[in-house]
Amino acid sequence: MISVKKIILFVPVILLIFAGCIRNKMEDEPKKMAVVISTLNNPWFVVLAESAAEKARELGYEATIFDSQNNSAKEAEHFDNVIAMGYSAILFNPTDADGSVLNVKRAKDAGVPTFCMDREINSKDAAVTQLLSDNFSGCVKLGQYFVRQMNKKGNYVEILGLVGDNNTWNRSNGFHSVVDEFPELKMVAQQSADFDRNKAMDVMETILQANPVIDAVFCGNDAMAMGAYQAILAAGKKDKVKVFGFDGANDAIRGIADGKIAATVMQFPVMMAQTSAELADRYIKGKRDFSSKTPVEVILVTPENVDLFMPEK
Repeated sequence: MISVKKIILFVPVILLIFAGCIRNKMEDEPKKMAVVISTLNNPWFVVLAESAAEKARELGYEATIFDSQNNSAKEAEHFDNVIAMGYSAILFNPTDADGSVLNVKRAKDAGVPTFCMDREINSKDAAVTQLLSDNFSGCVKLGQYFVRQMNKKGNYVEILGLVGDNNTWNRSNGFHSVVDEFPELKMVAQQSADFDRNKAMDVMETILQANPVIDAVFCGNDAMAMGAYQAILAAGKKDKVKVFGFDGANDAIRGIADGKIAATVMQFPVMMAQTSAELADRYIKGKRDFSSKTPVEVILVTPENVDLFMPEK
């Protein structure tokens, strides 16, 4: 018979072995990064999402892309799932500068760090860091080029992105910080199209009907610029209205080369996405000294330098 004393001595050994097995199993399980994107209904964000996921996989993580479809409720649902499913980090492109803060804080409280890409949230400490294009300065450059192309006078339209996104206003404010200094440049309409190509086409059609004399349109991203151009083309005014965008999307770059688009501002989604994944990896491995925001320089693209940015066919 086995004595009670031997059983008592034997139990801690069993518990140690059991705990070791659990620990080894947890160490063997692959770590995961979630890529939560505002919308995949835009080629630019598809590049951002896929680049982030690909880099995470290169670093040894499982990576899953979640599409919020520009819907804050769906984004909150994604965060609930990511937290519950034990992801190690979130590479995040928010739907709303204010509305997304709560989601990031919930993840932080659950021990899941968030790294914002391209779009900003209005919190200094909810995310580990925010990697953001220098939208304001980029649109200062675009505004200066706009003024020269317009010879300091004419009627123009502004098509805004999502009104709850800081990128929308950083771009608009950068543009107006230059253009508003020229009183003969008159904005005859300003409407939102939510960064969406089809919505921008509809908005531009309506504006053209109400304002037949328009010399230019500044769009908060290239998807909207291409939509606006379609409306201008359909109205038979492609040689009368200059179109300006922001992003450096392939369609817009080709459009500049073909004379359809006047200029855009080139962002670098692949670099932003890859860097965000690398920063998340460093955090998971113990690094903690991150700055709250990391600005990324952008470049003005015009017919004079478009050859340097032409996408591969």
